Amino acid sequence: MPDRVCVHGAVARGTHTGDDIIDDYDSYDNYTSSDVALQTALLVWGVALIATVVLAVVSYVLIAIPLSALFRKTGVEPWKAWVPVYSTYTWLRLGGQNGNWAWLSFVPYGSIVPSIFLYIGMHRTGKAFGKDTGFLVLGIFLPWVWLFILGFGRDQYRPELIAAAGLGAPYIGTGAVPAEQRVAQQPYPNPQQYPYGQQPPYGQQPTAQPPYGQQPPTAQPPYGEQGPTPPPPTELPPRS
Repeated sequence: MPDRVCVHGAVARGTHTGDDIIDDYDSYDNYTSSDVALQTALLVWGVALIATVVLAVVSYVLIAIPLSALFRKTGVEPWKAWVPVYSTYTWLRLGGQNGNWAWLSFVPYGSIVPSIFLYIGMHRTGKAFGKDTGFLVLGIFLPWVWLFILGFGRDQYRPELIAAAGLGAPYIGTGAVPAEQRVAQQPYPNPQQYPYGQQPPYGQQPTAQPPYGQQPPTAQPPYGEQGPTPPPPTELPPRS
C-alpha cells in the first residue's frame, strides 16, 4: 500500500484509516483555538494593566501639582506633595489632623479612615481661604479641582479665620500651633464676662472658673496694713 502523509507531516504506512485522519484534523483545530484564546486573554490583560498604570500616574500628577502649590501657599515645603503617603500625612497635619492616619493606607480597606479625617482637614483649610461648607463637596468628589482653585487661585491663606470659626489650628504651615503647645481642654469662659453664644476675642484666653464649691480668691492687703473696715450692720426698727 502506498504511503500517506498525515497532517503533522508524518508518513503513515497503511496504518491510518480515514477516521484517524479526521481525528488528527480535529485535534489540530482544538489546539489552534486554545492557543488563540490564551493569546487574546493575555493581550487584554496587558492592555488593562497598562491602562491602569497610566490612569494611576495621571491621577497622581493631577493631585501632586496643585497640592504642591497649596503647600507653597500655606508655608509648607512643596516637595512633600510628591512623596506617596507622606503627602497625605502632610496634608492631614495642614488641616489640623493627626498625620499618622495616613499610614493606614497600607492596610487593605484602611484608606477609608484617613480619607474621613482628610475631609475634615480640607474643611478647615477651606475656611482659611474664606470658603464655606459647600466648597467641601467639590473637594470630596473632585479633589484635584479643589486643589487647583486654592493652590493657583487669588484667595489668600488666612489661618486666623480657622480660629474665628471655632476650629483647631493647623499643625504645620503658616499660623500653625505645635501639638506640645496645645492643651487638652480649654477652661470655660466666665459666663458673666461673655454673653451667651459669644466667644472671647481672637488671641485672648478665656477666664478660668474656680472649682465647684470654692469661692474665687480675693485680693489681700499688703502685709501690716488693714483691709477696709466693713460697714456696721443695719439695725432694723423694733416691731410695734
